[in-house]
Amino acid sequence: MTDFTPWPNDLIQLYRQKGYWIDKPITHGLRVQAEARPDSCAIQCGTRAISYRDLDKASSALAIRLLDSGIAQGDHAVVQLPNCAEFYITFFALLKAGIRPVNALFNHRALELRSYVQQLQPKLLIGSRAHPLFKDDTFTGELREISQGIELCLFLDDPDPHSDLRQWLLADDAPAGNWPDIAAHDVAFYQLSGGSTGTPKLIPRTHNDYDYSVRASAEICELTPQTRFLCALPAPHNYVLSSPGALGVFFAGGTVVMADSPEPNLCFDLIEKHGVTMAALVPSAVGLWLEAVRAGLQPPDSLELVQVGGASFAETLARQVPEVLGCKLQQVFGMAEGLVNYTRLDDNSERIFTTQGRPICEDDDVRVRDADGHDCADGETGQLWVRGPYTFRGYFRSPTHNQAAFDNDGFYHSGDLVQRDQDGYLRVVGRVKDQINRGGEKIAAEEVESLLLRHPEVLEAALIAQPDARLGERGCAVLVARNPVRPVALRRHLIDQGIAEYKLPDRIVFVEAMPLTAVGKINKRALRETILETQ
Repeated sequence: MTDFTPWPNDLIQLYRQKGYWIDKPITHGLRVQAEARPDSCAIQCGTRAISYRDLDKASSALAIRLLDSGIAQGDHAVVQLPNCAEFYITFFALLKAGIRPVNALFNHRALELRSYVQQLQPKLLIGSRAHPLFKDDTFTGELREISQGIELCLFLDDPDPHSDLRQWLLADDAPAGNWPDIAAHDVAFYQLSGGSTGTPKLIPRTHNDYDYSVRASAEICELTPQTRFLCALPAPHNYVLSSPGALGVFFAGGTVVMADSPEPNLCFDLIEKHGVTMAALVPSAVGLWLEAVRAGLQPPDSLELVQVGGASFAETLARQVPEVLGCKLQQVFGMAEGLVNYTRLDDNSERIFTTQGRPICEDDDVRVRDADGHDCADGETGQLWVRGPYTFRGYFRSPTHNQAAFDNDGFYHSGDLVQRDQDGYLRVVGRVKDQINRGGEKIAAEEVESLLLRHPEVLEAALIAQPDARLGERGCAVLVARNPVRPVALRRHLIDQGIAEYKLPDRIVFVEAMPLTAVGKINKRALRETILETQ
């Protein structure tokens, strides 16, 4: 099985020639800032202000100690840390040492961690004693049985100083060592595939491709040393790591302000206290912020830009962001596999409210195709196929899945249903797997969800498929409502929007709150399990 699928040589030459790939490790931006503005704040974590000098030194100390302990360049690591400064210090340390991590989300539990350890067979495990799985060594012992090659386990706040991560970060008495030669075309780390079902697959990301995505994103989003970025979503998530995320902020010399969650009261206090100018949220979190302001919470004055990504964002909510939060909106549509799209800061309001942006790069080769692989005309709904200088070429050790996910020309089939306008802007209308096949008629769930969200009483909406003996599948709308509303009124609302009759939900269910995945997307698998039990 193949660990890493490289780009073809002709594309490698093209990407270097055009300056996308600069053959430097992802850490080069940190080192530039550590020299240029060593005393500037890189990370604000609670009461701690971590300077660029300290971030660079602490990550170097950990890297040298890991190499000195016998963990070698090219070895694998599984890391699970909460939203704290140590996450970034550890990430930079592993990149400097050439140790390839996968960064598990802190909400991940035994199923996911067993899978990562099984796939990677790591020599290094880094976690937190605050996590229920690592409150003692029972689960660690289980992981050691899955991967008998685990040589070292380090934990945040471990009572044993020999395995306490913070002791390994101390820069004062760090041993001297020889730095490995990092090949920028090689794998830097493994990102996690998105989606709400199944165990995430591992995506090899190289220094060259990921660094380009970060640099280009920072430029598009106009980041500067004055940028103060709120990280309230899980720090390992691709969106808040690189789009432009924390890495983009570090590249620009700004400050990342850590938050435990996107809860409005917590975040608004942090924004006010630290002068945050920019925040990245998922649609469900935006809804919470909007409701909090309507309930009387004062939006912070310093906030200039809210990015929304991670899931489809309803136009009705998009239009409320400037009005209610008093800041600009930027829509982001990306994937851990590579392709990232942004609405530009100088786009007109209609484009910002109604699209999810256009790709970073002129050499992002984006195709919108029908089920038979034929190109769709502008405005038609089709499946997204993509290849480019930062879109990967194959999942880690997944030959069967890769055969289905890629064509012979290296185009990745993302599973997204999109429409593209004549200027290359994309509108996400659903997922292939989110289609409901109702008696042969295909219904894109996100299209119906977007229309439901136009109703003034509907706060959140999810359309899921339920088995039906006659139709094969039927649509069930699951809603969170501000006040009670009759199903017949919701159906009339949809009809008034001009929806085809076959797209009307066959069933409407109200819940108090939506189950969410670890990154804040509506967990449709959990909804299906719950709703099927009550049908």
